[in-house]
Amino acid sequence: MRLLKCGSGGEFSLTDDRTGDDIPPYAALSHTWAEDYEEVTFKDLMEGTGKSKAGYDKIKFCGRQATKDGLHYFWIDTCCIDKSNSTELQEAINSMFRWYRDATKCYVHLADVSISDSRENAQLPQSTWEPEFRSSRWFTRGWTLQELIAPRSVDFFSREGKRLGDKKSLERQIHEITGVDIGALRGAPLSRYGVQERMSWAAKRQTTRKEDKAYSLLGIFNIYMPIIYGEGENAFFRLQRKIEKSSKGRSFDRYSAAYSY
Repeated sequence: MRLLKCGSGGEFSLTDDRTGDDIPPYAALSHTWAEDYEEVTFKDLMEGTGKSKAGYDKIKFCGRQATKDGLHYFWIDTCCIDKSNSTELQEAINSMFRWYRDATKCYVHLADVSISDSRENAQLPQSTWEPEFRSSRWFTRGWTLQELIAPRSVDFFSREGKRLGDKKSLERQIHEITGVDIGALRGAPLSRYGVQERMSWAAKRQTTRKEDKAYSLLGIFNIYMPIIYGEGENAFFRLQRKIEKSSKGRSFDRYSAAYSY
């Protein structure tokens, strides 16, 4: 796992790959991806480019917030993974749920929820931003399901970086939006929930690549399997077989219809 380290002047730098007990407390960013050319990549950070990209603002936001919370390290999926390295990418996808689960803080950056009041400590009524919150694209993406469930601490922020609340204070709204059981939001073991119920949480979510509809569910079902981009719908069939095996052979047919391509 590679982290970004906060510097004293607000700058940040990539650490070497860390494993096991060598991983310090860190924050993780959850967000929706813009166009690929707007996101800062691992290559951009290594070459010192990317500051002109729109996604750089999200990195700065995460670093500032981590520092406010007393954390010296943070992790972002766009730039902390070398996606040109197939071995590293496979390990990252299979470890993603655990990385979010182990984060001290998870910050959700909602690019489509705006609070226009510029006062530093303004506490605007929830009614002014809740409609945008409920309709945010973040709640429709496949990968963000695990990013909601896995971490213990999830804080939600507007586009401007103003805190809206956390997974606990917004529990009712999140449950109504996502259908995820409140117990699961509070950290109950996912093994308590049947395959059908867990699959229903993902039924209306979308991913850019077909394979990611399966890969984004690996942590939800505690499944590990090879990552093969280009296999299309076969990724979901492989996930199905893995779930059936872990569920002691129970048929998957009645679940798969709820989560189709």
